[in-house]
Amino acid sequence: MSVDKTIYLEVWVKIVEVTTTIRVSRRTRDTLCELTQTSGHSMQQVIEEALELYRRQELLATTNTAYIALREDTDVWKKLEAERMAWDATLADGLEEF
Repeated sequence: MSVDKTIYLEVWVKIVEVTTTIRVSRRTRDTLCELTQTSGHSMQQVIEEALELYRRQELLATTNTAYIALREDTDVWKKLEAERMAWDATLADGLEEF
């Protein structure tokens, strides 16, 4: 992307209350403006919420990939299941009293 087509966007960092500038495409800037108008939130709020959702999505994708690999190793998966069953026996331990 050439510099003349680059849009600069200020992002507020809450922790130290400083700003920084990042480059985004016109399309991204337009989408951000549209979201701020339809949601009533500031650009900062929209960006922060979007990044948090993306962070969570990536965490779940990584976790799912790890579980797939774990399930493919049948010996390790059997040991994990056995451990879970052992721990399941302790779930109600002593709760009858309450």
